[in-house]
Parts: sequence; structure tokens; C-alpha cells
Amino acid sequence: MSIGAAAERFGLATHVLRHWEAMGLLTPVRDAAGRRRYGTADLTRVAVILRAKEAGLSLDTIRSMAVTSDPSARRDILRAEADSLRSRIAAAKASLELIECALDCDQEDFTQCAHFRQMVAERVGPDSPVHLPV
Repeated sequence: MSIGAAAERFGLATHVLRHWEAMGLLTPVRDAAGRRRYGTADLTRVAVILRAKEAGLSLDTIRSMAVTSDPSARRDILRAEADSLRSRIAAAKASLELIECALDCDQEDFTQCAHFRQMVAERVGPDSPVHLPV
């Protein structure tokens, strides 16, 4: 399959496949004229890369997993990614809680809401006074 057909199959631009090849993520064979030819293994690799990106993995991380043949090394990479993702999820939940608190406040100005001020104070720390705009 040509690079154009492979890219179209996945809804990608051809330069994306070229970039992934330059990064060492793909290694399509070349025909006699030097054109890339994507086989079943290449298409599977593109699908794996896309799924990994959907899971939030960077191309560098995907490459690290692809170049190692050690299953425990791959698991270590995934454990680190899972820890990072858990941290980002916790931060996103805290942000959503703060925003929802502000939206649910009965005060005309949510910065005057006691619950909102308490949430900010908890973030600032126990020894620092909270100075919000009035």
C-alpha cells in the first residue's frame, strides 16, 4: 500500500507517517523506485501508535516501548505513564471541583463565597493568609 493510501486509511496526512518513520516508529519497505510500501505489519504499527497516542502517550514514549524487546522494561514505562496520568487526573478533578464550587456559589461574586475561599486557602497552605480580590 502506498503512503497516501495508508495515511488515508487512518485519516492522517502523509507527513505524519514520514515523521513517524523519521522517529524510528515505522520502517516501511521501499519498492524499486524508492517509494514507501506499507504492509500489514506497518498498518498494525500505525494502529498501535494511534491507540497509544489516544491513551496519552508521547511519541518518544511509544518509541521507547517499541525499541525494547524486554517486556519488563515496557511495563516499567507503562507504570510511569500510569502514575503520571493518575497525577494529571487528580489535578483535573481538583480544578473541576474549584470551578464547580465557584459556579454553584450563591454569592454574586464567587470570590466572596466562604466555601470558595476555604478551597483557595487549603491550596495556599495553613500559614499563608488568603487575599482574594474584593
